Amino acid sequence: MDPVRDVGSVVGTVLIPMRFVWPYGGRSVFLSGSFTRWSELLPMSPVEGCPAVFQVIYRLPPGYHQYKFFVDGEWRHDEHQPYVHGQYGIVNTVLLATDPNYIPLITSDIASGNNMDVDNETFRRVQVRVADDALSEVLPRISDTDVQISRQRISAFLSKHTAYELLPESGKVVALDVDLPVKQAFHILHEQGIYMAPLWDMCKGQFVGVLSALDFVLILRELGNRGSNLTEEELETHTISAWKEVKSYLNKQNNGHGTAFSRHLIHAGPYDNLKDISMKILHKEVSTVPIIHSTSEDGSFPQLLHLASLSGILKCICRYFRNCSSSLPILQLPICAIPVGTWVPKIGESNRRPLAVLRPSSSLASALNLLVQAQASSIPIVDDNDSLLDIYCRSDIMALAKDKAYTHINLDEMTVQQALQLGQDAYELRSQRCQMCLRSDSLHKVIERLANPGVRRIVIVEAGSKRLEGIVSLSDIFKFFLS
Repeated sequence: MDPVRDVGSVVGTVLIPMRFVWPYGGRSVFLSGSFTRWSELLPMSPVEGCPAVFQVIYRLPPGYHQYKFFVDGEWRHDEHQPYVHGQYGIVNTVLLATDPNYIPLITSDIASGNNMDVDNETFRRVQVRVADDALSEVLPRISDTDVQISRQRISAFLSKHTAYELLPESGKVVALDVDLPVKQAFHILHEQGIYMAPLWDMCKGQFVGVLSALDFVLILRELGNRGSNLTEEELETHTISAWKEVKSYLNKQNNGHGTAFSRHLIHAGPYDNLKDISMKILHKEVSTVPIIHSTSEDGSFPQLLHLASLSGILKCICRYFRNCSSSLPILQLPICAIPVGTWVPKIGESNRRPLAVLRPSSSLASALNLLVQAQASSIPIVDDNDSLLDIYCRSDIMALAKDKAYTHINLDEMTVQQALQLGQDAYELRSQRCQMCLRSDSLHKVIERLANPGVRRIVIVEAGSKRLEGIVSLSDIFKFFLS
């Protein structure tokens, strides 16, 4: 642990420990700022295991501060952090609240620019955070009553607003016919850049289910099994409806029951409120709910209006409370102080479920098995130091649909790293999939990021080293809001 230094201040002033991080490398790195009257250079030390990352912990009084880095004899600032042109050139800035119980945060509200791709690379640039050993001393404190009030206000908002508010002004919704060959269906999903689509049965005149990336995962696992009921040749002509029958048979075998497991389409209407839709997504354990409308009493001639998701609903919450966030005190709590997400067990914690992870050298077969067995939508990929490298999602499997790549690969021989490289050209939103935050970041910052399209989970990492600490998903947030 780096030694904590204090800024000279009036006796009785509460000092807040801050960790300054310079992750760009260098031979010698120093910190200086208004808190040293620009007359002292504070030496920064390399982080263990990360020689290119330098850090120093310094206690600051509440207020407005400016700082710069002195790297290899040159003054440097970080253009991606808040900065101003001052007496000492371009300097970075940080504002600490006067309330000593408030955790200082650099959020998108004060940071320059709103580019999420840039924000996603948080840990390649300067970070300011509270020291881990002092975190408990400066956690914001709110009463249980404030927590309940925040939940009640969110619940009331969701109860008063309907699915109509999720509909975009313009857009398209892709649906697939159940008689379409599975191979062609996954090719369409890949080309459209989507990971699931409702299924239309022409004979029944209604929507009967969905085809998702999980189906592709299960199909590839089945193809890899020697005793498979499905062959690559059959996949060329195998229809979606035929696959659903195979899937039902497999479910029957896996469940050990005498009857096949069948699942009706989970859907909602445009007049259903957002709370009911959220609860339906959580209870049925689905990622999306088709919004279907019919003007007929018998439900004939249904119209597919939209695919509702927790991400879209969370975006409505953020938009509604953006200018009155003070009415939700819970948003100011750091994510580590809230019972949400899955966290890496600490030493001595034997009662916490371990967090599933992959290594770059893990086989694709093991990744698919882990996705199914852990019932997770994504698995973090870490190095030997447990530092986050990437994340493998169910949706990543869709890259194998390109040029029928799945027909000439061996799941046991292809590594996760190779599989991700295969799909790099296909998904431009890869950076959004691997959004990161610190354990000291506020709930407000976390939900703002989760509300972005394509983001379904936030990976919590340690500053500087990017060591994996936990994962917070959309469903975690909604379970906390609506519990």
